[in-house]
Amino acid sequence: MLSLEQAVEIRVLSRQDVGVREIARQLGCSRNTVRRYLRDPEATRYADRAARPQKLDPYKAYLMARVEAARPHWIPATVLLREIREQGYDGGISQLKALLAPLKRQEVEPLVRFETAPGEQMQVDFTTIRRGRHRLLAFVGTLGYSRSSAVRFCDREDAASWMDGLKAAFVHFGGVPKQVLFDNAKSVVIERDAYGDGLHRWHPDLLALAEAYGFLPKLCRPYRAKTKGKVERFNRYLKESFVTPLAASLKTAGLQLDVAVANAHVGRWLIEVADQRVHGTTGVKPAVRLDEERHVLQALPAARDEAPARVPAAARPVPIDSFQHPLSVYQDLLEVRP
Repeated sequence: MLSLEQAVEIRVLSRQDVGVREIARQLGCSRNTVRRYLRDPEATRYADRAARPQKLDPYKAYLMARVEAARPHWIPATVLLREIREQGYDGGISQLKALLAPLKRQEVEPLVRFETAPGEQMQVDFTTIRRGRHRLLAFVGTLGYSRSSAVRFCDREDAASWMDGLKAAFVHFGGVPKQVLFDNAKSVVIERDAYGDGLHRWHPDLLALAEAYGFLPKLCRPYRAKTKGKVERFNRYLKESFVTPLAASLKTAGLQLDVAVANAHVGRWLIEVADQRVHGTTGVKPAVRLDEERHVLQALPAARDEAPARVPAAARPVPIDSFQHPLSVYQDLLEVRP
């Protein structure tokens, strides 16, 4: 049975038009439980019943003190169980976990959004679309301010692929940000902190590219998975809203999504679909913010100011199947041109 506070929270969230699935996720309970409390407000009227004593009661003060002292970290239930058993507790771990569960949710480190000024930063990453013999990878670059992204598919993740991806991204955006944030890929950084704290030994190809295009390479902080959160959140959107529908359509015709086909269609999808969605964090279409950001991006080097050669569309029929997002857009994307 949920607490009175949780039951009230369910009803308040429901009045705010939050769906049952989201309420269940936020409270850590099942959807059936949420529905039951919404259908039957009387389900929470249990306050008059006397609480039954539990074996854990004598140890609650100790447990609360331990939890408080450990903040912002967390002591596992198995460790606390061992400690109170040494004090005489002879119950199981279920009661202990039930007591700690709401406290643990409070201990989750708050997500602090790190926003950057227009033209300040681009976050880059390689995401794996398909493993095995026919690998399919994607270089993804996301501008920190606008959340507009550039994508280049490839079949390997070496230094050349990183450099090609960076150059393609700069051309796609029409300029160069002040810094580019990388993870710790060995194709990019040879040795972290080689010359002191924050002074890394970069791959020579990256150094040359950074000098030519005028950006500063930066590394994510170690063990901070959310440092590149902007680009990593886009990776999932790319797979679900572009790669999966396109691959499914090809599969019905006995064909397989490859690098050439993906690159032939992703550019238009980025402009007409991805950049036109209202971004969940900024509340603005990336295309709108990109218009602002382009004014402060650094100019492309003169020798590389021209756009790269377009990848020819695959000369084979692709069926128009059911896709996520605007159907007309995907129909245009998959249209076979003579």
